[in-house]
Amino acid sequence: MQLPFFLKTPAVAIIGETCYASLIEDLNLRDVPCIKYAISKGLGLGIVAGGAIVKVPQIIKIVHARSAKGVSLSSYMLETLACVISLAYNIRQNNPISTYGETFFVTLQNLVILGLMLHYAGKNTSAFMILSSFLFMGNLLGRTSQFKQMDGSVVTTALVSQGALAFLQAATIPINLFSKVPQIIENYKNGNTGQLSAFTVFNYFAGSLARVYTTLTEVDDIIILSGFLLSTLFNCILALQMALYWNSASKPSKVKVGEKGEGGPSDAKKRVKKLD
Repeated sequence: MQLPFFLKTPAVAIIGETCYASLIEDLNLRDVPCIKYAISKGLGLGIVAGGAIVKVPQIIKIVHARSAKGVSLSSYMLETLACVISLAYNIRQNNPISTYGETFFVTLQNLVILGLMLHYAGKNTSAFMILSSFLFMGNLLGRTSQFKQMDGSVVTTALVSQGALAFLQAATIPINLFSKVPQIIENYKNGNTGQLSAFTVFNYFAGSLARVYTTLTEVDDIIILSGFLLSTLFNCILALQMALYWNSASKPSKVKVGEKGEGGPSDAKKRVKKLD
């Protein structure tokens, strides 16, 4: 089967000449490796597209409430740190963008959320310093330079070595896991999920599941795979909390006995004196 050029060109770009010829032109549905690869590419592009909007409902919810109550600042700080490192690592490794593209969009959205959280807490100076630090770190880790030597060979140099960056990428595994723990504890203590977005939580869980498959199919890197496997586990816990606390509202604060207020003991005494 032949597709028009405007469909063939992007299809070849996504799954390659070999798999395009096998699956589209020859309709070979027994080519399991190409089928798995095509599924992985489709999932990867879907995750990247989803990553472009996954935190938008969370941003809207915070802006609408003018509050980030129930959203853990430490969770977002740790998650953003892991995202910046992972983005730099994948770029430097020249991995297919379909295997990490959403990290770029999530990083940008996390920076917006951090800025909003600190702004509504009246900490604008802290917001500027934290956001600037993350941007500087990303530039430092991802920047490379190429020099052409006398013999014509090209040498690539970086401020942070590939070995050091690989170590930092391995460190993102515990960082990512610990980034979920404060939010899980916050939900448990409050008995509700506050301004946490259900769309974001459930999409994160689905995306991490799909990322495990795409990593297994396209990237031979045990560090990245281990991170996605453990991240899926903790995202599952958050999704279960979201379902469990779905109709839970914020717990009202209790008025202590003896405090001044309508109907309290002090008010009763005042009324007795007036009658006397």
